[in-house]
Amino acid sequence: MRLTCLSLAWCLAVSPALALDTSTAVSPPVDETGTLAEAPYRIAIPADWNGELVVLAHGFEPVGVPRATPWPADPATPIFTSARYAVAQSGYATQGWAVRDAIADSERLRAHFVQRHGYPKKTWMVGFSMGGGIAIASLEQQAAYYDGALSLCGANLPGDVLANDLFTSLVAFDALFPPREGAHRLSDPAAPMLDQGAVMDRVDADLPRDPAAAQRLAAKLEVSVESLPGTVGLHYLVIRDLMTRGGGMPVDNRLVRYTGFGDDDAFNRRVPRYVGDVAAMDYVAAAPALSARPQKPLVLQYNADDPTINPRFRPVYAQRAQGAAVAPLTLPDVPGGHCRFSEDQVRDAFRVLTEWVETGKRPNG
Repeated sequence: MRLTCLSLAWCLAVSPALALDTSTAVSPPVDETGTLAEAPYRIAIPADWNGELVVLAHGFEPVGVPRATPWPADPATPIFTSARYAVAQSGYATQGWAVRDAIADSERLRAHFVQRHGYPKKTWMVGFSMGGGIAIASLEQQAAYYDGALSLCGANLPGDVLANDLFTSLVAFDALFPPREGAHRLSDPAAPMLDQGAVMDRVDADLPRDPAAAQRLAAKLEVSVESLPGTVGLHYLVIRDLMTRGGGMPVDNRLVRYTGFGDDDAFNRRVPRYVGDVAAMDYVAAAPALSARPQKPLVLQYNADDPTINPRFRPVYAQRAQGAAVAPLTLPDVPGGHCRFSEDQVRDAFRVLTEWVETGKRPNG
């Protein structure tokens, strides 16, 4: 089986000093579902539970996508339950770029697990795509509760860095392919909201107008021309969601000089400029806020052919964390598109993390 993901806490926290380890008293198997603070969740405990817990963070879920009730098990769940781990996964209280909700919802669920089933012998955070950034933020912010984290195909960038990069896609498209009569710029925060399909159709229809410009845009975004509609569509969805969550324009590009699009002077004259909203930019900076100073072991792995988490994104977190007391380990890229990992590849990456913690020795890169 191959796994595919679309794609980042404080309530009810239980102190390790006060929590009673009752893991051996649980009567598994357990398949528990419910809702905590409007966030659906699922807990699975295998019959031969090893006493350890994996908190699983899922990726980006577009706003408006119908949700199943009860919250379904993530496709990765059997990878961990078959290895005797309990798995707790939150659906998050909101959809979209729900990073801040997800950090709080995952922590609330972890604390709920402790209250019902006792304090685990070890607790691990594992995230895919947007959930990869959530896993890192949770490890940084709640280091006392986690023994380590695994970020797979993760959007492992501070929120403001990510927002500025995604917004570049929109203003670049508008500069290279000015809207036809009656249409609006994709970057314009005052323009009516489009769904992802409409954005993709717009991009797909405009690219043939200037094949050379399409090639320049694709090269800058590090994707194929064929991937541009999906890439720009996803970036549009995230930026518009950040506008809604932050209550304003989350990026200020008035002084940004863009490079790598051919004639940079001419390109920058055509780029639409916007004034950022201070409150919205502050919100984005914390969605997620990554210090790049993990205190516990952290393993990162990406896909070699991923158009979503492309090559320019992948080294950013590890480079920023070089001076950390516990520097993260980046495993070699795995062939395939976004979050295209086999079960064995996920097991192997997780095994690297657990052996690092158990032996106390950081593996070689």
